[in-house]
Amino acid sequence: MILTLCLCFGGLLLLGMPISVMLVVTTALVLMLFTHTPLTILVQQLFNALDNFLLISIPFFMLAGGIMTEGAMARRLLAVMELLVGRFRGGSAMATVVACLFFAAISGSSPATVAAIGSIMFPALLKAGYPKNFTLGLITSAGSLGIVIPPSIPMILYCMVMNVSVAKLFMAGFVPGLLIGGVFLAYTYAMARKNGWRASRRYTSAEARAIIKKGAWGLILPVIVLGGIYAGVFTPTEAAAVSVVYALFVETVIYREITWIKLYKVCRDSAILSSCLLFILACAMTFVWLLTAEQIPVMVADWIIGLVDSWWMFLLLVTLLFLLMGAVMDDVSAMLILAPIFAEALGRYNIDLIHFGIVMVLMIEYGFLTPPFGLNLFVTMGITGESLTRVGRAVGPFLFWLLLCVLAIAFIPQISLFLPNLSLPGPR
Repeated sequence: MILTLCLCFGGLLLLGMPISVMLVVTTALVLMLFTHTPLTILVQQLFNALDNFLLISIPFFMLAGGIMTEGAMARRLLAVMELLVGRFRGGSAMATVVACLFFAAISGSSPATVAAIGSIMFPALLKAGYPKNFTLGLITSAGSLGIVIPPSIPMILYCMVMNVSVAKLFMAGFVPGLLIGGVFLAYTYAMARKNGWRASRRYTSAEARAIIKKGAWGLILPVIVLGGIYAGVFTPTEAAAVSVVYALFVETVIYREITWIKLYKVCRDSAILSSCLLFILACAMTFVWLLTAEQIPVMVADWIIGLVDSWWMFLLLVTLLFLLMGAVMDDVSAMLILAPIFAEALGRYNIDLIHFGIVMVLMIEYGFLTPPFGLNLFVTMGITGESLTRVGRAVGPFLFWLLLCVLAIAFIPQISLFLPNLSLPGPR
């Protein structure tokens, strides 16, 4: 059975089939050849996979991110961040990193963060005299923090397939996200010192107050969304709905910079992206149901335990496998497939599911920056007009520092588990 499953999956992958088709066809073939289960179960499992209240949060977070990208909130937040760090060497570049960190806590989407911050800062940084390659690498890499800092759509998907707490996984993302952001800031400052990049202009007290006043509406949103989740005021799904209502109110009533045409475009694009993502999830959950029913994770765990003694070697091998699969399919799909397969092995190695979830999300972040399916590379190409080759080369130095952070977080579980264990005690 396992051989047939792998051959079917690999063959369809080589033929270039969409990931959703690969999962459904593979599941159907195994059911026909090795079980007496009628194929009507596939339709039932597809519907059951989407019968979850938590999934409503995905289109809501996408819609909220789209509204803020098309509106004025991203621009106002950037002004506040430049006010905070603009006095340092390379202040504008550092403001880009800090703005990506903050916008990530609002949108939950890495591509939305790149589009919102990059479209504003790319021409601004070039005008300020920053090299084009550094600027391309900075906006692409810093924007990837959108899926590490909660709320995060890949985190929600992981919680769905692995049945873990969304609130705990959100909490676990803060320290790794801040660590990576801090490393990017340190690298940017070192490059500024080396190349003699100047600080941006200083602000008077009156200008500072005006900037903070205009950006206050955006600064409040993460407090409302994340504070409401951790305080138990509302669920992650309700928090997503609140973020949409709040963003729509601010952009239409306060800032008044989003038109009906822009709003229609945002709703249309969010609906298309959400539909694609949810259909992939439904197919993946059906595939997971087959794996669980046939006890394939148990077989895989027995095989791995016989080969690998230590948990860190297992984690390293899974990370390498994830990188290989990310070269032939998108990284979110790779996570949906790999995580359930290794669920049994994780328990035997005593690896915390929350910690493993952060490792998976970080590998997705890494995959967003590497060809051929590096989504952030394509977003940067779209907003800058540069080639994939040039954007890929520009991201190279940031990938090195990101990889060091990923390895540190993977092999030092306390980095990701510190806040969940401190603030949300109980079974993991």
